[in-house]
Amino acid sequence: MGARSGVPVDEVLALVDAVLREAGLSRTAVRSLGTLDARAAEPGIAGAAALLGVPVRGFAAEELAAVSVPHPSTRPLAATGTASVAEAAALLAAGTEPGADAGAVPGAVVAPGTGEPAAPPARARAVLLVPKRKTRRATCALAASVPVRSHEDAPGARLLPRTHGYIAGEPGSPPTIPTPHTTAAMDMHTHTDAHDLRHHGDAEVRDEKLIDLAVNVRTDTPPDWLRRRIADSLTGLAAYPDGRVARAAVAERHDLPADRVLLTAGAAEAFVLLARALPARRSVVVHPQFTEPEAALRDAGHVVGRVLLREEDGFRLDPAAVPEDADLVVIGNPTNPTSVLHPAASIAALARPGRTLVVDEAFMDAVPGERESLAGRTDVPGLVVLRSLTKTWGLAGLRIGYVLAAPGTIADLERAQPLWPVSTPALVAAEACMSRAALAEAEHAAHRIGVERAHLLAGLAEFDEVRTVAGAEGPFVLVRIDGADAVRERLRSLGFAARRGDTFPGLDRNWLRLAVRDRATTNRFLQALDQALLMGG
Repeated sequence: MGARSGVPVDEVLALVDAVLREAGLSRTAVRSLGTLDARAAEPGIAGAAALLGVPVRGFAAEELAAVSVPHPSTRPLAATGTASVAEAAALLAAGTEPGADAGAVPGAVVAPGTGEPAAPPARARAVLLVPKRKTRRATCALAASVPVRSHEDAPGARLLPRTHGYIAGEPGSPPTIPTPHTTAAMDMHTHTDAHDLRHHGDAEVRDEKLIDLAVNVRTDTPPDWLRRRIADSLTGLAAYPDGRVARAAVAERHDLPADRVLLTAGAAEAFVLLARALPARRSVVVHPQFTEPEAALRDAGHVVGRVLLREEDGFRLDPAAVPEDADLVVIGNPTNPTSVLHPAASIAALARPGRTLVVDEAFMDAVPGERESLAGRTDVPGLVVLRSLTKTWGLAGLRIGYVLAAPGTIADLERAQPLWPVSTPALVAAEACMSRAALAEAEHAAHRIGVERAHLLAGLAEFDEVRTVAGAEGPFVLVRIDGADAVRERLRSLGFAARRGDTFPGLDRNWLRLAVRDRATTNRFLQALDQALLMGG
């Protein structure tokens, strides 16, 4: 638990309860409530611990600073020396909790322990079950001690000696965390596995000069004509944004009335709006796929079930795997990270009266002809289609996307939006990207991506150690390599960033996602991959 001075007991308890609900646990699972030692006597924390019937346990700042945290922040780092008091304390406490051995029942610990930190038992590891969650004055994380069997890698984050304080994801970080569900077709339990749903490809290249195969934004974008349109819009920044023209342009592009269109600050905002505005009782996300929808649903208090597509089935959708009583279903098409393009008929078969069917088509404009798209369909009940303009047009920093749905759903989502959610430059970009010339350019780019993807796949086929997911249709491919996490680190040392796969539910540390690039870049990457595989013996 991290807290500011004066935080009340009820705020601390409410946050603890929310974190426990997310993990599917009750208050009885809590072994201790801890924080920075300077906050251990804070009345709000001490009072909450008393009501929970657990001790308050504090750690010195230098002890917390020695623990890797998956979600670092600059403010606590400047104030305490650790980038997340809650996460560092939770992991440290789980590793030092009495009885944390292979024969013990894993116990949940909300933030830290007390006394000198000992290394976790040889047969147990500290696992972050719920990452940092926060209110205005408090932060909370949940960790547990999980046993490790002799034939398994550690299923969670290891504690380093106090003299070794690394940042997660850098060389020397803990091993990635395999999912226990790689062959399950359906799992509707509340999930407490340690997939980092907030990890995205940009984290692979941030602050380092690497050739980027981790982010799926098309290179050499935005094009010059679009840059000029955006630059010209800056003269109108004194006026509040007016989205009517852009909204009408999107509606015309999909042959829909304007009341079926909502402009958003990227597709990511749309996931948050859906999670907040729709009263779903049983939400299901089809994985492996983009993790932001599940993260947004969980943040809004939804219990989320997973349908896990299997490698042996080519990660292809079986509509029968989705439970009949699910009233909110989310699927990507083409799916990130598998690059599988599901038939539109298979996805439409998921529609039911009383069910919202959310289809993330963020990469559909990278598919020639946008075949299998459901955008523009009005005959599928409960259909919500999400589109992004950030990938094909290189506008990730501008944030622009849109939602296509029935007018009532659009109205519900719009009420959940803040005023003026999309900036004037983003609105101008949206309008520009709906023009006939822009759509023709996107279609040409989609064909070019197909050619370059075929070249990448042909090169990967030369490696016996590499297995690719068949039938890739997106601007990326998914590959399996035994020990891919180590290969990824060796690729980094050779100047290339690849997207780790273990943060996607249904995948483990043996998977990588590779963005499609131009031929020269791909050839250089294939040479680096050959070196990386040889370096591993």
